[in-house]
Amino acid sequence: MTDYNVLTNLLFIYTVSIAVVFLFHQFRLPSIAGFLVAGALIGPHGLNLISDIATVQVLAEIGIVLLLFTIGIEFSLVQLASLQRLLLIAAPIQVGGVIAITWLGGTLAGLPTSQAIFWGFLLSLSSTAIVLKALTASEASDSPHGRATIGILVFQDIAVVPMILLTPILANPGDGAIGPVLLSLGKSLVVVACILVGAWYAVPILLEHIVRSRSRELFLLTIIVLCLGIAWLTSLGGLSLALGAFIAGLVISESEYSHQAIAEVLPFRDSFNSLFFVSIGILMDWHILLEYPFVVTGLLLIVLLVKFFAGAGAVLAASMPPRSAVMTGIALAQVGEFSFILAQVGQEDQLLTGTQYQIFLAVSVCSMIITPILIQLSPHLGRRVEAVQRLHRWFPGQTTAHVLQTDGRHLRIKDHVIIVGYGLNGRNLARVLGETEVPYIALDLDGETVRREAAHGLPLYYGDATNPTVLRHVKIEQARVLVVAISDPFMARRTVQVARGLNPKIHIVVRTRYLRELEELHQLGA
Repeated sequence: MTDYNVLTNLLFIYTVSIAVVFLFHQFRLPSIAGFLVAGALIGPHGLNLISDIATVQVLAEIGIVLLLFTIGIEFSLVQLASLQRLLLIAAPIQVGGVIAITWLGGTLAGLPTSQAIFWGFLLSLSSTAIVLKALTASEASDSPHGRATIGILVFQDIAVVPMILLTPILANPGDGAIGPVLLSLGKSLVVVACILVGAWYAVPILLEHIVRSRSRELFLLTIIVLCLGIAWLTSLGGLSLALGAFIAGLVISESEYSHQAIAEVLPFRDSFNSLFFVSIGILMDWHILLEYPFVVTGLLLIVLLVKFFAGAGAVLAASMPPRSAVMTGIALAQVGEFSFILAQVGQEDQLLTGTQYQIFLAVSVCSMIITPILIQLSPHLGRRVEAVQRLHRWFPGQTTAHVLQTDGRHLRIKDHVIIVGYGLNGRNLARVLGETEVPYIALDLDGETVRREAAHGLPLYYGDATNPTVLRHVKIEQARVLVVAISDPFMARRTVQVARGLNPKIHIVVRTRYLRELEELHQLGA
């Protein structure tokens, strides 16, 4: 007789998920939280409808691989290189800061040093899957705080490898096993380097021949094989499948076939990705909330606050504005999925007891459930922080007003164009305006870009266009046209609203990706 266990499990998962997510949408709650709750309902600690959890987890892993693959395609090596300041400064500060604070707090609470450091490892990681899903849903992946968040998440995914290798040493500090750890790290680096070099030359040639066949099915199969194959090869070097898929996406992003690759993979990604969130909910023993409600609640608040301040402080150290720092800190405040893998290793090495493991899972899943809601609120919180003038005194380098007042130049300009956002669209517009001798001023929140372009004499300034003071400094009252060329829809709407209030006669042009945003932008004054 044919065994339909997998089909039955998928049927239960998707049926319950539809009902729960639909209910969540009625209350305007994020779908990610709905999938997590659905997993808890059908899991062994709920209605116990799932008989083969291992298979569900394998399918969920495919969802994560496809998610990171598409993010890699959309990201490109050029964008990754532009995040070097974040990868070299902000990311190590964020991870190291959380580990240091947790180690100090754990030691004061009476934990042995090795366990306190291990807890720091667990809490320093954030959820790549949940954060990227939430950023994509809010159309903020390409915003300043979105790029900062993704850069730090990439660093965290890489940092998982040495953490896993160091865990046995923490469990048995007297064994002196640092040699094998360094050897494993070296092997990982060699494997990744070989994959990157080989794929860089081989993939474009392969795709060119596949495209000539004019077979959509063949192209789709090739993309999936490249994604899973490179992910598998990377896992042989000790890295995660997800990180390998991200590398595969980066390789394909440099080819002219990247857009078609995304279009082919998206339906599979979304279907499998929902399984990941359900599988996280399945792991959770909700009875632990009834048994240790105050412990879980207290630890949840501590984790959210520690991770928020570590993330925000790290981004501020990389010279990003307070608004972006707040939004990045909020996005990174939860515990990540790779922490579960690390926790299982720690439990095997007796760094965690069974009760501690379940409490950790409870805190982690609760932090994941609340994350999409916090990310939805983060633009409003970021705007309120930006409005607090004390922050401008504490971090004077973060405001355009400060730059314009102290760089020795007084802007004397009128009938000009103000460009908000110096990405691809903003840069092309600035080039055309310069060639036609139309006066313009550009604003951007990427400090590195501003410094580089301003050094060449371009009228590019660092600042947040949602701040009325910033717009006054670039002479919004005397400007003829405002072009909003940023990808963050919230910032775009807020910029239009503020600019229209300062200059009722200015002509405002806004870049938007969706027709549904047109009516609201028109109402705000675009």
